[in-house]
Amino acid sequence: MTSTTPSLPATDVVLIGAGIMSATLGLMLKELDPTLTISIFERLDVAAAESSDAWNNAGTGHSAFCELNYTPERPDGSIDISKALKIAEQFEQSKQFWAFLTEKYDVKEIERFINYIPHMSFVMGRENVEFLRKRHAALTQTALFKGMKFTDDRAEIESWIPLVMEGRDPEQTVAATRMDLGTDVNFGSLTRGMFYLLQEKPGVTMHFHHEVEKLHHNADGSWRVKTKNLESGQEVETQARFVFIGAGGGSLPLLEKSHIPEADGYGGFPVSGQWLRCVNPAVIERHAAKVYGKASVGSPPMSVPHLDTRVIDGEKQLLFGPYAGFSTKFLKTGSYFDLPASIQFGNVKPMIMAGLKNLSLTKYLIQQVRQSPDDRLAALREYMPEAQAQDWELAIAGQRVQVIKKDKKQGGVLEFGTEVVTAADGTIAALLGASPGASTAVSIMLHLVQKCFPQQSATPEWQAKFHEMVPTLGHTLADEPELVNKTRTRTSTILGLVTPAELGVS
Repeated sequence: MTSTTPSLPATDVVLIGAGIMSATLGLMLKELDPTLTISIFERLDVAAAESSDAWNNAGTGHSAFCELNYTPERPDGSIDISKALKIAEQFEQSKQFWAFLTEKYDVKEIERFINYIPHMSFVMGRENVEFLRKRHAALTQTALFKGMKFTDDRAEIESWIPLVMEGRDPEQTVAATRMDLGTDVNFGSLTRGMFYLLQEKPGVTMHFHHEVEKLHHNADGSWRVKTKNLESGQEVETQARFVFIGAGGGSLPLLEKSHIPEADGYGGFPVSGQWLRCVNPAVIERHAAKVYGKASVGSPPMSVPHLDTRVIDGEKQLLFGPYAGFSTKFLKTGSYFDLPASIQFGNVKPMIMAGLKNLSLTKYLIQQVRQSPDDRLAALREYMPEAQAQDWELAIAGQRVQVIKKDKKQGGVLEFGTEVVTAADGTIAALLGASPGASTAVSIMLHLVQKCFPQQSATPEWQAKFHEMVPTLGHTLADEPELVNKTRTRTSTILGLVTPAELGVS
């Protein structure tokens, strides 16, 4: 049946959602093939307003320097650093791509989105101190973590993070690691700058206030994408050879609308986030680090506490959290019907089984929802003993949707990372999940391009461009110290990275 809905011009690529993932993929594809036409559809009135926004995410350049959940302890007491190595290398690839854009285009829109902020892990208790000591020893054997410092000397820790040590029980056993190469990233600023570059290119159109309502796979492999203008109410269609769903928490419902077999069995579990935001400039000035702790026994990875220095729009900020909550919304600006509407015959069993096997998460969320201001202050005082309630206000962060998928052994599993779901013919792909997504966007999109555009990716022209955008592609940086040093020197110079002291935030 022929559609009577008005049509927009056909396009090579449709990007759904104006976040960091779509911006990265769009620029990458235009670099690989400048002739491609790209249409971007975003339901809000500005890019990067959901998960990519600076106030909706932690802003940590995730490189595994301080995130203890990336280095689990094995049953035999040894430390598994495989995930940490992978994430550290992925973040180096992201910095290389950002440096490529900065050097090539030299535009103000993507300046000053990244700053050096020391990444620290801080632990309490003898068992945790021993864990941190072993973690440090294992990581510093590799090139990516050279220079990481460990100390259990209270005076040295106090010189690093005075607010964390002041008022602390002198008998408490503590330790910390510090990596001065850690970064803070304003992903909102970066994303908007990338879309500025993308819109300047011929063949790229951006449609704000447009919500995708339907996806139809045509017989020739192309897609019919039906959207609604949320201002006028008008519905329009466009035809595309490739569709990417990068709508954050909104990706799952759109993936379900595609009806591809690969989407069967996927579900989502939404978790809302909150921060305590410091409003006392004197307190903010006395802290200059991202200090990550260890999640309590039985708590999920998302509960890892951090006392977090941010630089947002040129101003130093201080946050503590996260405090979790439960909402059935999949987006901060979404609908309370998002979760029930996502439940389908194919994902009911995985969602039930994942829920039964993650009762600790349910318990944790119930506890978090019931927290009083005094409870939140008590949590803060574990990391900042002399914190005063009047110096902090509660702020709402972004909405996460954790991936639930089928599992042959368990029926369904809850994933805490990111996952790309791709159709067998490579004509549509969706990104699901949460942290450390933004920090690893470049490696995720490189993999997606190679999977969905296999013939083009194998050509000498695309191979050369891949290595121009990410020079270390194909190398294992953890084993190549000279290349790590050369790469970090180059990217930090191009990106204009300066120390916290030079920024006046020491």
